[in-house]
Amino acid sequence: MDGPKGEEPQPVETDAAEQAGSGTARPGLVIALLVGSAFVMILNETIMSVALPRLMTDLNVTPSAAQWLTSGFLLTMAVVIPATGWVLERFAPRSIYLTSMGLFTTGVLIAALAPGFEVLLVGRVVQASGTAMMVPLLMTTLLRLVPAERRGRTMGTITIVIAVAPAIGPTISGLILQVLDWRWMFWLVLPIAVIALALGATYLRVTAETRPVPLDVLSVLLSGVAFAGLIYGMSSIGESLRHDMAVSPWIPTAVGAVALATFVLRQLRLQRDHKALLDLRPLAHRTYLVALVLVILAMMALFGALILLPLYLQSVLHASTTATGLVLLPGGLVMGLLGPVVGRLFDKYGARPLVVPGALVVCGALWLFTMLGAESPLLMAVAVHVTLCIGLSIMFTPLMTDALGSLPAELYSHGSAILTTLQQVAGAAGTALFITVMTVNSLDPQGDVDAAGTHAAFLVAAIISIGVVALSFLVGRGSSARKDESTAVAA
Repeated sequence: MDGPKGEEPQPVETDAAEQAGSGTARPGLVIALLVGSAFVMILNETIMSVALPRLMTDLNVTPSAAQWLTSGFLLTMAVVIPATGWVLERFAPRSIYLTSMGLFTTGVLIAALAPGFEVLLVGRVVQASGTAMMVPLLMTTLLRLVPAERRGRTMGTITIVIAVAPAIGPTISGLILQVLDWRWMFWLVLPIAVIALALGATYLRVTAETRPVPLDVLSVLLSGVAFAGLIYGMSSIGESLRHDMAVSPWIPTAVGAVALATFVLRQLRLQRDHKALLDLRPLAHRTYLVALVLVILAMMALFGALILLPLYLQSVLHASTTATGLVLLPGGLVMGLLGPVVGRLFDKYGARPLVVPGALVVCGALWLFTMLGAESPLLMAVAVHVTLCIGLSIMFTPLMTDALGSLPAELYSHGSAILTTLQQVAGAAGTALFITVMTVNSLDPQGDVDAAGTHAAFLVAAIISIGVVALSFLVGRGSSARKDESTAVAA
């Protein structure tokens, strides 16, 4: 039942152990636990990319079907994450963590035991359901526990989770596949997930305020139809060009678009009474909106490269899974090393002095990708990928910190939910777009991956990067710390 309008937040209900040791007294321990858990979960997002060629053979599926092991993961996250704004307001952080990690652990076990493609896909969906709640929980907890003047360097550490984990996922899976069966990608993750679940149950002690926000079931259904329809439709376009399909991909795409428009209109109406599933007021903040659009485009570029580059290396250059993983490893390490450095620079200089050069580097790297061909050396692929990762690392930390730091405290959870939702939608849309372009432009009569198809897909990514550069000049100059101070003075 709906609570009374304007109801005051109530202290979260905690058990005796939680009351004995509040996590707010040890914010470093809490954030470290959340960062470690999120790292393992997001690493799992892209761990399948290098394995796709092997899975296509072992499970006898097409490239468009195999990509659902990545797109399905991202799609599930996009469907679940819009509800996390409501979840973070309604339930205690410890309860959210245990549910999230429990779902992820169960999904890993299902995937490890999967006898075929269908069960493997179910395992990926369950994993994604848990992962979807972790990143918004991490972001919201950081904003609550870390002072504004130190958010840049802390967000730099979280950049390792957001950007580095998916970047090194292919490396880890490549090394595993060289000597073990693909199921070992999950058997090796399972004990880590169990340990994280046990540590969270023991040490995660965060006091927070919750309120009995009503759940609008219609909004949940609309968001599910919207994102599922859009991503399924886009992901099916490439397959429909090669084979006849019972349902045209444009039908689910159109249904998804209509459902998304209806969802947005309903949230605008419900948020007046503080009953929206996903409060859209963060979009009214210019700083947040500009950063959000740039993050979306950057995530499309990142996931496009993470999907296309392994396919190019293995199908065009005939590199082994180990070589493919090693090609992608330096870029991931560079992102990890630069994250904290970029965070400190953001605290000192603000967002624009970092985002603009970062966008230029990303643009240059994606245009260099279009020069890769059937005779290109592996060293060139390494150099271009490292360049792309440098540009993305310079962009991600300032953009996410500036976006969330520009919001008032009551919008932290919803701002984080919107940002994380659209990141996953961007990743899924980018994956679908680039796979479709590659399939359409392939000159191979069997429709297999070739140099012409990957070149066309990289060209589309490079064209998108021009928009990233143009928008980067709209990013504000000040740091989020100074913006928070000015907001407090104005209030």
